[in-house]
Amino acid sequence: MITRLSQLFLRTLREDPADAEVTSHKLLVRAGYVRRAAPGVYTWLPLGLRTLRKIEDVVREEMNAIGGQEMLFPALLPREPYEQTQRWTEYGDNLFRLQDRKGADMLLGPTHEEMFTGAVKDLYSSYKDFPVTLYQIQTKYRDEERPRAGILRGREFVMKDSYSFDMTDAGLDESYAKHRRAYQNIFDRLKIDYAICKATSGAMGGSASEEFLAVSPAGEDTFVRATEGEYAANVEAVVTPVPPEVPLEGQPALQEYTTPNAETIDTLVEWARAEGLRVDGREVTGADTLKCMMVKTAAPVGPGEAKEWELAGVLIPGDRALDEKRLEASLEPLEFELASEADFAQNTFLVKGYVGPRALNAHGVKVYADPRVVKGSAWITGGDAANVHIAQCVAGRDFEVDEFIEAAEIKEGDPAPEGQGTLTLERGIELGHIFQLGRKYTEAFDVQILDENGKRAVPTMGSYGIGISRMMAVLAEQRADDKGLNWPVEVAPYQVHVAVANKDAAALEAGDKLVADLDAAGIEVLFDDRPKVSPGVKFKDAELLGMPFIAVLGRSFADGIIELRIRGGETLEVPAAEIVDKLVELVRG
Repeated sequence: MITRLSQLFLRTLREDPADAEVTSHKLLVRAGYVRRAAPGVYTWLPLGLRTLRKIEDVVREEMNAIGGQEMLFPALLPREPYEQTQRWTEYGDNLFRLQDRKGADMLLGPTHEEMFTGAVKDLYSSYKDFPVTLYQIQTKYRDEERPRAGILRGREFVMKDSYSFDMTDAGLDESYAKHRRAYQNIFDRLKIDYAICKATSGAMGGSASEEFLAVSPAGEDTFVRATEGEYAANVEAVVTPVPPEVPLEGQPALQEYTTPNAETIDTLVEWARAEGLRVDGREVTGADTLKCMMVKTAAPVGPGEAKEWELAGVLIPGDRALDEKRLEASLEPLEFELASEADFAQNTFLVKGYVGPRALNAHGVKVYADPRVVKGSAWITGGDAANVHIAQCVAGRDFEVDEFIEAAEIKEGDPAPEGQGTLTLERGIELGHIFQLGRKYTEAFDVQILDENGKRAVPTMGSYGIGISRMMAVLAEQRADDKGLNWPVEVAPYQVHVAVANKDAAALEAGDKLVADLDAAGIEVLFDDRPKVSPGVKFKDAELLGMPFIAVLGRSFADGIIELRIRGGETLEVPAAEIVDKLVELVRG
C-alpha cells in the first residue's frame, strides 16, 4: 500500500498544544494522529486510526488464539441490567446517564459485565456449552471529572473487554491463566516495558486481581516492586504487615500533657524528646504518634438523590501521609470526602490538630485504623483539647478500632512480603486489568445451568480488560525521543517512510519506482512526494511521524546511495539496487 503525503489528510504542528502536559499528548496532536473535539474526547485522524486498528488486530489475534469469540454490544445501554447489580448508583458521577424521548433511563456503557452475563443466560442452559470466552472491542464512556493527558485519560476510549464463563473454580483458574499469557504476548509483541501488579478489584468486584502497568514517569498510578523478588503491586493493593499484639497487662497508664507549639508531627516529636519520653528504651519518632484524619463517608446514590454523609476518623502512624487512593480502594463502594471546616464547627468535640480516638469513641464516630494499630500498641495521640496530647494511649484499652483499613502511604524501603527485600516505588500507566469475578454477576442475574448431574448450577466468571487507545499513548510515551514518535513495526501506520530530498528529476523518478517496488513486496509505504517542501521540513516531519524506517533520496543519490534511517537507531548508506531487499529484511525482522 502506498500513501502519498501530498494527498494525505494531515497537517503537522511545530508547537505543542497549549493544554498538553505529557509527551504522548503533545506528539500525537503535533504529528496529526488525533485532534481534540471536546475535553477528554478526541477525533482519530487517518494516521492515528491506522495505528489504533493495528493495535486492535494484535489484541484480536491473541484473544482468538486462546479461543475467545468476538462480538459487539451497543454503547447505548438500558438502565435495568445495571440496576440489578446496583452499579447504576455505585458508579456515581462517572456514569453518563441520559433519557430517551419516552423518558426511559439509559447510559453510555463504561463496562459490559451485565450485558455479557445476560447474553449467556439467554442463550446457554447446559454445562456442555461451557467453558466459553467472549470478547468485544468497543468504545467506552466514563465522565472523568478532570480528563487530562490526551488519550491517556479521556471520557471516551477504546477498550477490549473479555469475559470467561466456567462451570468450576478450577476452570476459572485456567481461563484466568490463559488471559494472563495472552496479555503478556500482546505487550511483548508491542515491546512495552510493563509490570504485572497485584491489584484491587474496585467497582468490578471479585477476588483475584492483577494489573498490567506500563512503566512511565507520566503514569498516574504508583506501584511497588520488591528488591529481591518478583513481587509487584499497585499501591492500593499493598497489604501492611500486621505486627504482633501486645499484652495489655503491665502497660503504663496514659498520661495527659500540655503541648504548646506542637501542632505538627515534627514539633510533637521535638516536644516528646525534650520531655524525655521513651518508647522501648529509644527516642520517640513520628512512627510512635498517631494522626487522626477526619473524613465523611456516604453510600452511592442515584441521580437527584441526596447523599447521607457520616463522620469517621482514620488513624494512621504520624510518620506517614494519608494516601487517598488507598483509602478510596479500602472504603469502596463507599465514597469519602475530607472533613470540612463546617464539619469541625458542627462537631465541637473535634479540636482541629488535636483530635484523638477517645473522643471519637465517646461520640459514636466510626474509627478506621491502619493495621499497625494492633491491640496493646501504645501511641502519642491528640488530647481532644487545644495544646493537649496523650502519651501511652493504648489500643484496646484506651480506645477501640471499628475496622482496619489500608490508608497510609507506602514508602520506599518498606519491607516487601515473604522476605523479598524492600519495596521500591515506580510510576506506571494502567494498560490492562484481569479479575476473577466469581459468581457475583451470574448470581445477580440468576444464571442457572444444568450440570452433568442434571442439577442447577451457577457458572463462574472472569473479566479481562485492555485499554486499546491508551496502549497507543503508552507506546508514544515509552518510545518517543526529542525528535518525535517511534512506532514498533507491528503497529506503525506505515512500515517505511520514503522522502525525496532532491529536486533532481532522476531522484523523483527513482522515488516513484522505490515505493512501487516496496508496495509490490508487500510493504506499507508513506511517500513524501510534496514538490515544494524543503528537505529540512521533510526530515523533521519524518522523524515526528515516527515510521520505523526512513529511506531518503538526497544528495548521495547521485552516487547511487540511499540513506536509510532506522528510527531511534543508526543511519545506513545502502546502494539503491539493494534498498528494497534491505527494507524487506528489516520490516520482516
